[in-house]
Amino acid sequence: MPVYLLGDEILFPPVDHAENGLLAVGGDLSPERLLAAYSQGIFPWYSEGEPIFWHSPDPRFVLTTESFRAPRRLERKRRTEGRLRVSLDEAFGDVIAACSKAPRPGQRGTWITKEMKAAYAELHRLGFAHSAEAWSGGELAGGLYGVSLGGVFFGESMFARASDASKIAFVALVEQLARWKIDLIDCQVETSHLARFGARSLPRGRYLEALRRELSKPTRRGRWSFDPQRM
Repeated sequence: MPVYLLGDEILFPPVDHAENGLLAVGGDLSPERLLAAYSQGIFPWYSEGEPIFWHSPDPRFVLTTESFRAPRRLERKRRTEGRLRVSLDEAFGDVIAACSKAPRPGQRGTWITKEMKAAYAELHRLGFAHSAEAWSGGELAGGLYGVSLGGVFFGESMFARASDASKIAFVALVEQLARWKIDLIDCQVETSHLARFGARSLPRGRYLEALRRELSKPTRRGRWSFDPQRM
């Protein structure tokens, strides 16, 4: 089955046309195309100097707020050690810049190109992309970012400059997502790191069913912050 070549129209082929997860090539990273992609279970992933590759893997690695579990060691660390301050949407640009210096497992070099950073910065400005940050002594120690539509958070990347900093930010984010009824977290592809938190593989069809269900919820658009009762 040939890989679909995208033109100017914001149109994707059915995801069951994907070959080994790769669905289409080309197009752009406009907010309209990115949001259309995420709403159909598709995301961009490519390296500097390559065309834009659009993916829809089968199976899909996902986490739900119901299945989420923080490792006991991490919970003890959160309680007993000097607490990192955790925030939302305070340093989106710094988080994505730091993530761009940390390659995905199994990939050489960064996949967060200059164009990707600009595209997600625009999604952040529009209120669809968000970051969670962990701070130590006023310095950014770790964090993650992703896109949110309806009841779904599409995780993109994370980084840590201090031990467990990104994990602590992730736990705090998932706890807040649960309070907001954003119950589906798309982890895209399997990693042992996220499996420890309860993420699991779903056949793409089941993932798309869950995606459609969660997208029926309203989108929590705009700058995020933790609920006051958490503080």
